Amino acid sequence: MPQPLTVPPFAVISGAQVERALRGREAEIVDLVEATYRLHADGDSVNPPSYFLRFPDRPASRIIALPASLGGPEPVDGLKWISSFPDNVRSGLPRASAVLILNDHDTGYPFACLESSIISATRTAASAALAADRLCLGRRRPTRVGFFGTGLIARYIHTYLAATGWVFDEIGVHDLSADSATGFRDHLERTGTGARVTVHGDAEELVRSSDLVVFATVAGEPHVTDPAWFGHGPLVLHVSLRDLAPEVILASTNIVDDVDHCLKAETSPHLAERLTGNRDFLHGTLADVLAGRVTPDPDRTVVFSPFGLGVLDLAVGRFVHDETVRRGELRVVEDFFHDLRRHG
Repeated sequence: MPQPLTVPPFAVISGAQVERALRGREAEIVDLVEATYRLHADGDSVNPPSYFLRFPDRPASRIIALPASLGGPEPVDGLKWISSFPDNVRSGLPRASAVLILNDHDTGYPFACLESSIISATRTAASAALAADRLCLGRRRPTRVGFFGTGLIARYIHTYLAATGWVFDEIGVHDLSADSATGFRDHLERTGTGARVTVHGDAEELVRSSDLVVFATVAGEPHVTDPAWFGHGPLVLHVSLRDLAPEVILASTNIVDDVDHCLKAETSPHLAERLTGNRDFLHGTLADVLAGRVTPDPDRTVVFSPFGLGVLDLAVGRFVHDETVRRGELRVVEDFFHDLRRHG
């Protein structure tokens, strides 16, 4: 006989709690992200298109809704609601802010609201670290990394690379904001990286001097246009999605996280599709690489362009929730669901 359904308690999990739950768990989160990619590739997820809320009076800003449902041993549904307001940086505020709602699989009732800028940065960094590891198979592992864009995402990606075994001799840094580039350099030096850290005033110099290039900018349209910059065949983590001109994309091996998601919203791969009228320039997804169905050419530039899947946020958010419960730190909002009698 099935157990009667009950309304789950509703909890709020702060950014400080999220950070504590994830601290030092980088390798575990990368494994979780890999498992989630595999579930998604196997069809054990629902990941609709992201919905963009844009503003005529603030064209550079947007708020994005990412609904998703994840199956597997611990199924969960939910929604990430993340804003990107680039002008915040002028006031010293982070560009992005976010919340994540987790919904109970059986009743649909939301059971947690989590601060999610950290979760979003974490799943992005874990995805990048996983891709860097798997896409460099068959080639010499890069020891020179360049960060194009030096905000929160760049910091998290460096943290995840370092925590999963990457050791660099040289770290290059480039940002349109000299203060941001200097701040990121100082952060890297405080971590005791051991690498020589160089701030590059010239973008081409950064790309040409790096075997692993991380794009983590807020660019709205391509600004890197010359495929010759990539003549040395680097591995490119194109996290910010809109930095590379179609000509650079077409001259590279291209791996995405999800084809339909990535080829929309004016991303660089989307522009390449418009230019060519087809998707033949795509070589596969990261899940294809994980499964051994695709092996990138080690002598050619490889570009990983992840649109960012809501199922990854759910997986990491569920991990944070369960870890917060295990620590005895869950803050339940009593009587959040008040009128539960069907007929009053």
